[in-house]
Amino acid sequence: MKNARVHVLISGMVQGVCFRYETRRQAQARGLNGWVRNRYDGKVEAVFEGPEEMVDDMVRWCHKGPVGAVVRGVEAKKGVYKGEFSNFNVSYSA
Repeated sequence: MKNARVHVLISGMVQGVCFRYETRRQAQARGLNGWVRNRYDGKVEAVFEGPEEMVDDMVRWCHKGPVGAVVRGVEAKKGVYKGEFSNFNVSYSA
């Protein structure tokens, strides 16, 4: 299976609703590595790496997010798979 990488920015009511921690749980369940963090502009930012099918599924999940989130937009930019992560982390705000 081909590996993939995607960088996403999620906008809407996505902070204060456990978006980062649920993103980590969802990513780990799909066998993905990378990170997720809140941004000072109110968006959530993440990078996912792993099997292409699972990365695509994770991006689809980002369009709805966890219970309590109101996702207004998802910007997803595919990148070159680097294999630089060994797990999936929740990072602090950027």
